[in-house]
Amino acid sequence: MATEPPLTKTLLLIGNPNVGKSVIFSRLTGVRALSSNYPGTTVGFMEGWLRYDSEVYRIIDVPGAYTLDPTNEAEHVARRMIDEGADLAIIVLDATALERNLYLAFQAMERGIPTIVALNMIDEARHRGISINVEKLEELLGVPVVPTVALSGQGINQIIARIPEAKKCNLPTLTSEERWKRIGSIIEQTQKVVHRHHTLRDTLEDLSVHPIWGGIIGIFVISISFYVIRLIGEGLINLLLDPLVERVWIPLLMKLSSLVAGWPLVHQLLIGTLFNGAIDMEQSFGLLSTGLYVPVVMVLPYVLSFYLALSFLEDVGYLPRFAVLFDALFHRLGLHGYAVVPALLGLGCNVPGILATRVLESDRERFIAATLISVAIPCAGLQAMIVGVIGHLGIQYVLITYGVLFLAWVVIGRILHLFMPGYSPELIVEIPPYRVPSARDLFYKLWFRLKGFFIEAIPLVMVGVFLVNLLYMTGFINVITQLLKPIFTGLLGLPAEAAGPIIMGLLRKDVAVGMLATLNMTPQQLVIATVTLAMTFPCIATFIVLWKELGGKKLAASLAIMILSALTAGTLLRLALNVAIIS
Repeated sequence: MATEPPLTKTLLLIGNPNVGKSVIFSRLTGVRALSSNYPGTTVGFMEGWLRYDSEVYRIIDVPGAYTLDPTNEAEHVARRMIDEGADLAIIVLDATALERNLYLAFQAMERGIPTIVALNMIDEARHRGISINVEKLEELLGVPVVPTVALSGQGINQIIARIPEAKKCNLPTLTSEERWKRIGSIIEQTQKVVHRHHTLRDTLEDLSVHPIWGGIIGIFVISISFYVIRLIGEGLINLLLDPLVERVWIPLLMKLSSLVAGWPLVHQLLIGTLFNGAIDMEQSFGLLSTGLYVPVVMVLPYVLSFYLALSFLEDVGYLPRFAVLFDALFHRLGLHGYAVVPALLGLGCNVPGILATRVLESDRERFIAATLISVAIPCAGLQAMIVGVIGHLGIQYVLITYGVLFLAWVVIGRILHLFMPGYSPELIVEIPPYRVPSARDLFYKLWFRLKGFFIEAIPLVMVGVFLVNLLYMTGFINVITQLLKPIFTGLLGLPAEAAGPIIMGLLRKDVAVGMLATLNMTPQQLVIATVTLAMTFPCIATFIVLWKELGGKKLAASLAIMILSALTAGTLLRLALNVAIIS
């Protein structure tokens, strides 16, 4: 974590979403930054430090907002930050959409904070045939205006050099109509637009949001992204991490195992259970075996590849277009279009899928999305076992399994939407032009997100492994299994032995499906057991990430929904299959 230097002044970085504000922030602060949540909210913001001459500035990247008359939680936080005041503000404007951007700029300048304006994407404006008289704009606004291209770093030094020139524009508080009139006058005096031919990029931008072609492009982009995520994740595991574990870590653990063999309690906690005298990194469940293997080897590669793909799609400018395409469907589930990203990523691994719910605006949306991922979206490992174990029974049983999970996703989402307090916010998003992303900023963003994973997720997984270990060491897990047997036999029509594997799904769901296959159940029972398993407790890694993202109370609510949904779906499926057999 960054060490905070002595502070003298506070600098706010203000602007609409997608104007390059975060890139300018990284240019100004480098890696001296940390992420925080605004007190009392889940809205995150970045803060870093800039040393200029003899002064140090604490730079706060204010959440992107279109207006200070808030329409969502992020804009509420942006308004509170600006109203709290600062020594200086840099307002970032998109030169390709100057008129719209100036509305927020006027609202911010009316607060009386000394201001510099960064007129960003000046190159994009030029490519679009938009020319802006920067000197005239500076004269009319009454504050310094610096043309910038954040991706290349153009103008960043000029912003820093002009910090001493920051001015209060002394604007009175205007009505909305007065602001727009003044903005119209400024645009008329400073901006000219000339005709330019439609380029290939323009055509691609239009097709990306077309109802039909946009869907086709979306399927292609997500398919490629999913393939790349799997390719990078599995490549890191198979070619780098697993060989390192086999050749280096397991031999070290085996030596430690022999050293602590005389202390069974210590051995169980650190190393876990030995299988045929060897350590199974997925099932031994020691802190130094499974406790490190799950987050570092099984989860981290997919988190890395997911964030790399997500950051690339963000920086290119595709993600807002994809969200718009799915907005109407997801609104029926209490979400907006951005929820399609976590849902699709959950098909690879639920952990990055749940982490991706951070792109959603409200607590309500994040809870609904995370719960739906945990209940009704099987990860790649579970899907492989579903196809492998149930597939030989007939394709109809595989289709039944996936059909029930899809119906559960729709029905649970709809119920939560109807009964949870709050509302699903409209998707108000600026569609940026396609851009070539900066490799420097892409990897900076990737590093920052991975650092958060190391700090937050790995310790929690270790704690989770420790707690599950205690359940097994004390024998309490057997008590739980015995208590649940009547439910499995009475409601679901399953043999009592099925309770064990389903409870074991807390460790690994795909392994638990394999255990179910050894119980000599009928095809109908195996399908019911698999659906119940898929919809109940998530694996330990997902469970811990849910805990981190939702908090204790909401995790308990989510788990209650999972259990109720799984039992209801399993019972209804049993009845439906019995009717089908009778008829």
